[in-house]
Amino acid sequence: MSDPQFKLLLRRIFGERWFPQATADKDQELHELIDQASEHGLVEESERSMIHSVIDLGGTIVRELMVPRTDMVWMEGNKTLRQGLSLALRSGFTRIPVIEENLDNVIGIAYVKDLARRVHERHESEQSEVVEQHIRKATFVPESKEAIELLREMQRDQIHMAIVIDEYGGTAGLITIEDILEEIVGEIGDEYDDDQEEVEWIDENSARISARLHVEDFEEFFKTKLDNGLTEDVDSVGGLLATVLGRVPIPGSTITIAGWKLTAERPVGRRHRIATILATRMQEEPMPEKISEL
Repeated sequence: MSDPQFKLLLRRIFGERWFPQATADKDQELHELIDQASEHGLVEESERSMIHSVIDLGGTIVRELMVPRTDMVWMEGNKTLRQGLSLALRSGFTRIPVIEENLDNVIGIAYVKDLARRVHERHESEQSEVVEQHIRKATFVPESKEAIELLREMQRDQIHMAIVIDEYGGTAGLITIEDILEEIVGEIGDEYDDDQEEVEWIDENSARISARLHVEDFEEFFKTKLDNGLTEDVDSVGGLLATVLGRVPIPGSTITIAGWKLTAERPVGRRHRIATILATRMQEEPMPEKISEL
């Protein structure tokens, strides 16, 4: 690969500020250029694949990579430090958006280390102080922003997370630097991402089920009927749990439905999605003993 061609490639990947005199080619021409370099042994196969991903990232916008609003884990700013720290630890996230009134009003980002440090320094503060007193400034980006441009800004400003805003100013979702990097290097696996059985009976009154289990299969396995109003817009038991809760479930989140108590268990993957749910049959209240008349 000639030096001018290589500079052209770097300009396309890293932006104009690196090579202002170069002229950008079409993406297809860049793909062909990298393939030719790979054929001549100038680029390793793993590097070729990654560079292709970076080139494709140039036409990708934030909306395509973000965590959508419905999958966001958040906390209210008026929660005590103890409540906020508990939620953060259960969720598995180290940074959580903090809201006021509703999700369209994000007032900052809570860092677990900030909450834990304050509680450690002053134990009495865990009940007397609230989360919004210890948040950091949130970064907001439009959903139409190019992902590669945002990546450069996040690297430059050392930003890990940004709140994505839609055209009306509402919260559309959030995006992290890992979301963008994953588009380049591929999905980052997790050691606990195993093949979970859909239903694993523990005893006659309890079972561990996959959060991906379809609601119709749940009805069949557990010989019950769910409310059509709740299942109309969801397919999985995990989705049902989120719908009833009105927010993304985290470990320990519980609902009671159709005679069963459903409790979210362990999260998996980088986004900490709930993988398994513990289903426990609700014991019927015993009927009061009838006192026979003498």
